[in-house]
Amino acid sequence: MNRIRLLAIGVALAFALPAIAQESATASAQHMPTVDQHLKALSEKLDLTADQQEKARPILREMQDSMQKVMNDTSMTHEQAHEQMRSVQLKADKDLRRLLSDEQKKKLDELEAQPHPGMHGEP
Repeated sequence: MNRIRLLAIGVALAFALPAIAQESATASAQHMPTVDQHLKALSEKLDLTADQQEKARPILREMQDSMQKVMNDTSMTHEQAHEQMRSVQLKADKDLRRLLSDEQKKKLDELEAQPHPGMHGEP
């Protein structure tokens, strides 16, 4: 159950944040926030320290690069791509949680418990 919540927050953060993209950008780039946008959102919601932000940046960069690779891989079925993205998000969430204090983990749990509009085709 906890992994499902982790996945939910990862997906919510990856797709719910508005992407700043030019009109010529690809559709996938428009839906995925930059590493800096993702880090800013996490920092604001979890009150990350400068040290935590520094350590989180490569984790978020790796997650974004891996997710972009999955989105660009046309050889996978939708289900395979979904499972790959889920794996990437769970790994990033696990790595990020190692950096968080107990209080920050509680805040993250609260965020994960909230509904995430736009996921799974929901309005």
